[in-house]
Amino acid sequence: MILTVCMSPSVDVTIELDALNIGKVNVVKSKELSFTGKALNVAIGVARLGAEAFSTGFMYNENGSMFERALDREGVQFSFVWNSGRVRENYKCIDKRAMLTEINDIGERVSDEKLYELLQNIRTFSKRADVTVISGGLPRGVDPGYYRELFRSVDARSLRIADAEGAKLFCALEAGIDLVKPNIEELQESLGREFKDKNDMLAGCRELLDRGAKTVLLSLGKDGAVITNGSKNYYCKSMNVAVNSTVGAGDGMVAAAATRLQQGADLPEILRAGVAAGTATVTTFGTISFTKNKYEEVYESLRVTEFD
Repeated sequence: MILTVCMSPSVDVTIELDALNIGKVNVVKSKELSFTGKALNVAIGVARLGAEAFSTGFMYNENGSMFERALDREGVQFSFVWNSGRVRENYKCIDKRAMLTEINDIGERVSDEKLYELLQNIRTFSKRADVTVISGGLPRGVDPGYYRELFRSVDARSLRIADAEGAKLFCALEAGIDLVKPNIEELQESLGREFKDKNDMLAGCRELLDRGAKTVLLSLGKDGAVITNGSKNYYCKSMNVAVNSTVGAGDGMVAAAATRLQQGADLPEILRAGVAAGTATVTTFGTISFTKNKYEEVYESLRVTEFD
């Protein structure tokens, strides 16, 4: 089983426009609603790849039932910590150039009792999990140090994946992480410096390794991704595809990486699967994950190379 932990679910409203004109009336071409959250997206991707997925995290009384129905349709099991209030709504506007503009809502506050309850859930469910994925933001007002407590609650026999940035990432690393998946912009912002070349990029990855990660899977967006454990470095170039939306691409990458990690795959295979899933995700508009057929099509086209 692969356990995913979602602290900040959201209703994503993806809107397609010819162009986003600030200060003017904009006409919507199409609109899609997704009941999402980074770790929920990962769970859906895991299920679409044929692995067993289970989700926990925070959910909210007013509209949380829609999330349960969406996960049911995907074959994802779940058990949430329920709170008063409403799941936040995010707006993602995509124009004909595939330019994405995001407007993210703020979430509800969560009580100390609920924070403790989630830690208890993780202790219970991770005992059955081969891999535990914790990703995304935190509820409003929760200290980044909670990420440390989340990962310390994971059973020692479960492999750990973190997809976070900044202080949350660094706190997670203090608990020891088997794989982290930043994108290059997140890593630069987290470390407070710009990467000028490949050596700078690898130095940034090594800093995460020094802080407690065993493996770094670094997304390079349309250029693919690299994976490193400090002694071996691999690169996989993405397939050229029509980009309809970048929403959920990183989560797709994490889903595929988690399934390969569960299977005991080597670094090149984890990388290839991750890039295939991320690439397959961007070909869809208004959906938060890939189709298995598209994933397999992209996977067959990819090649991994080792570099220094």
